[in-house]
Amino acid sequence: MSYPTLFTAELSPASLHDERWDALIVLAYDLQADEFSPLANSITTAQQCDHRIGQHLASVACADVPGGRLIIAPVGSLERDYDDVRSYADAAKSAVLLAKDMGAKAPLVWVQLHANELYQCAVEVSYLAMCQALWQPLEGREVVGEEKLEPIHSIAMMGLDEAQVEELMAIESGRRLTRDLAGTEPERMSALNFAAYCQQAFSGSPVQVEVVTDIDTLQQEYPMLMAVARSSLAVPRHRPAVIRLSYTPSGAVAQSLFLAGKGLVYDTGGADLKVGGSMAGMSRDKGGGAAVAGFMQSIAKLQPEGLKVVAEIGAVRNSIGSDAFVPDEILTSHAGVRVRIGNTDAEGRLVLADLLSHLRQQATDEVAPQIFSVATLTGHAARSVGPYTALVENGPARALGLALRMQQCGDIWGDPCEISRSRREDYQFIQAKSSAEDVLSCNNAASSVTVRGHQFPMAFLVEASGLVEHGQYAMKPIPYVHLDIAGSGVDGGDWIHGKPSAAPLMTMLASVLSEPAAR
Repeated sequence: MSYPTLFTAELSPASLHDERWDALIVLAYDLQADEFSPLANSITTAQQCDHRIGQHLASVACADVPGGRLIIAPVGSLERDYDDVRSYADAAKSAVLLAKDMGAKAPLVWVQLHANELYQCAVEVSYLAMCQALWQPLEGREVVGEEKLEPIHSIAMMGLDEAQVEELMAIESGRRLTRDLAGTEPERMSALNFAAYCQQAFSGSPVQVEVVTDIDTLQQEYPMLMAVARSSLAVPRHRPAVIRLSYTPSGAVAQSLFLAGKGLVYDTGGADLKVGGSMAGMSRDKGGGAAVAGFMQSIAKLQPEGLKVVAEIGAVRNSIGSDAFVPDEILTSHAGVRVRIGNTDAEGRLVLADLLSHLRQQATDEVAPQIFSVATLTGHAARSVGPYTALVENGPARALGLALRMQQCGDIWGDPCEISRSRREDYQFIQAKSSAEDVLSCNNAASSVTVRGHQFPMAFLVEASGLVEHGQYAMKPIPYVHLDIAGSGVDGGDWIHGKPSAAPLMTMLASVLSEPAAR
């Protein structure tokens, strides 16, 4: 899994004559600033014949820069109430694709920094955005070749130090794994192939990988996951897997994280079949599990001290067939909770509940535990908050301000989130209607037309997993945040053709590991 190698370059005229680079990309909001004096003559001359310079993305033949290629990408306004660091990211994406089209393979990037602390990570965000823009699907790379599809092999960023370079390479390694897992078609990335890809990715790393594929074991330990998988068992290559990833630091543990990832490698909707063309793109329903794997990949590279991380990914196909589970069935979760099925297209919460139950059991004996679930769970999240990750937290998490911290970090790193409160109506919505069940999985309408359609599933997850026993006033409270990435998981919201965004990996890393360094 190659991606552009990051180098650091000095903010000096000497960098403009370094023969390792073959283009200069300038991301700027004010080309008249003194810092651009080495380019002043070239910019002024270009502006005299091309009024786009400084207003729109443009390229200039310039003998004073590497490769004779100067690409100027304006970031636009940065001082309106609604501006954020994604202005740099958008400009960086367009600029690096232009550099690629021009034949560059190793561009040098000069990012004009802004004094506002919202833009303190503009250089880092610009590099990550360029990698996002340059990424090509795994299937294409395997057939056509990475060198042909991804010819830019290195990027030099002015203003970074070596520690930042190492950190960003680790982050991008995780983001690339996330995109590869999330964006690959359902046969190449079936549940078993998803597991195998993870085993390959973590081979030789400090992350331990355990893959559970034995059907009897899965039926006993993950009963609701297996209900979802039931109709897929007749096709051996479509059978499910639970992937368990564990990282333990070399020293004492000060914080323990537990992550559950929804890995629906294909979602037909099951007996509540997706119709009217809405099934296309459902190979991306594994985006949550992919993000969890990517998070662990970055952790493997960064090897943070004092942090223990355990993740479980439920990789499963929700198939339609004679053995498919159906509405009105009553399933018993791993936590012993009886769940009445309202709609088989609400399958992700069933998978997550079993995973969370296992993680909850382990978390109760660990140091300072926190639990997170990541999933492309509801259309309601996409309808409600658009291209943002929806955060829903329990009482202990809210008391710690976990979602608020994630939102603040997401803003700085260009991976923004919206906070949704968990309310009493959410728990009332899933209350049992008879003595036959303990809880309802959902109603029989689409989440996008259901009131609080992305909030009430978090209440279900809390009840069905047993996390209800670890609320704010319990003997052992455990902070828990559910992340719904149905709106943020792909660029532009195009679940059929859009590139996986790797959300919310950056938000999670930034909020867990450290405060972003102020510039």
